[in-house]
Amino acid sequence: MTAVHSLADSVSHSGAAAVARGTTRFFARNDIWLVPEITLPNGRRCDLIGLDPKGAVIIIEIKTARTDLLGDSKWPEYLDYSDRFYWALPPEFEHALVEREVFLPERTGLIVADSYDGELVRAAARHSLAAARRSVLAREVARITMRRLAQNGDPELVSAGYEAGRAG
Repeated sequence: MTAVHSLADSVSHSGAAAVARGTTRFFARNDIWLVPEITLPNGRRCDLIGLDPKGAVIIIEIKTARTDLLGDSKWPEYLDYSDRFYWALPPEFEHALVEREVFLPERTGLIVADSYDGELVRAAARHSLAAARRSVLAREVARITMRRLAQNGDPELVSAGYEAGRAG
């Protein structure tokens, strides 16, 4: 059974939920729409992913704890699936940590966000995906989002067997 995700329940605790909300508001003001918790073709699940008006893929990784950031060795695997990659951190987080060379500050952007809004601290450099990869990823994000919206409107779709294209 696939769970229906919303921004409110897609992150594990209120700190990350607040950062996700503010980050989503920041990007929405800039006509970039995000969805939470999408699994990429490499099996990694990104916190937020979106498309800008020109179709560029933006991935945002939320970190609310120093140990989570410093212990995360998987985040570089997101770079192969994004045109731009951002860190999103709460205001009280030690932002200097993502300035370390290991976090690729010349490539990654930084958003500081709370539950009300977000602020761009550093823009992410654009590293263009291959057009075919971007197209496949954009279609998959669109399909997942449509499935979530349909399931949100009719929770019985899953229990009736209408998941992944199979009618029950």
